Amino acid sequence: MDRVGGVGRVIRVLLADDQALVRAAFAMLVESAPDMAVVAQAGSGREAVDLARTARADLVVMDVRMPDLDGIEATRLIAADEDLAGVKVLMLTTYDTDEHVVEALRAGASGFLVKDTRPAELLDAIRTVAAGESLLSPGPTARLIARVLRQPRTPESEAAVPAGLGGLSDRERQVLTLVARGLNNTEVADALGLSPLTSKTHVSRIMGKLGARDRAQLVIVGYESGLVTPGTTP
Repeated sequence: MDRVGGVGRVIRVLLADDQALVRAAFAMLVESAPDMAVVAQAGSGREAVDLARTARADLVVMDVRMPDLDGIEATRLIAADEDLAGVKVLMLTTYDTDEHVVEALRAGASGFLVKDTRPAELLDAIRTVAAGESLLSPGPTARLIARVLRQPRTPESEAAVPAGLGGLSDRERQVLTLVARGLNNTEVADALGLSPLTSKTHVSRIMGKLGARDRAQLVIVGYESGLVTPGTTP
């Protein structure tokens, strides 16, 4: 089966949830989409990590709370594995107020959805994340990040702010600020009078300078560095 990225190719999905009925329901939904296929299912975080390595998945739909190894630590292990550099993680949680989701984004997840998301939205989310984007438009994720980051910083969160932020140009700081507020490349381009290609290039360079895995981590950096403060809007 061909990998995602070309005509006739499918998104290879690994489902990780400790509830068999939930996995079965998600599997039926994913398999109903012509551009997706379920290549494996995991009932624990450790199994998810192992299957990500052996099943050649493009994307892992990962539950936050699982036995053996929770979804956050499993995501961290996947993100840290050079052999799994192309594997994306879409985090699922029961409530959009789950503060652990922020840690999941820090660990390398590309976004999250609540489990009662409509079927069509879940499929669109899989396509979005597999394409290299993040589920970070204004909404639950942005509100969650803003709320959690109102809390006093810990030594761990202070250490999470990349030292390379000082190496960004003024234009790159402007782009990072807009990305952190939830704007996509086209919206950033419109806001700054740039072409979409130039906007995309800036985002790629910023990610390279900061060592960010994807846009989700840029949002975290934007808030933790003070470029964006809770409550601001695009």
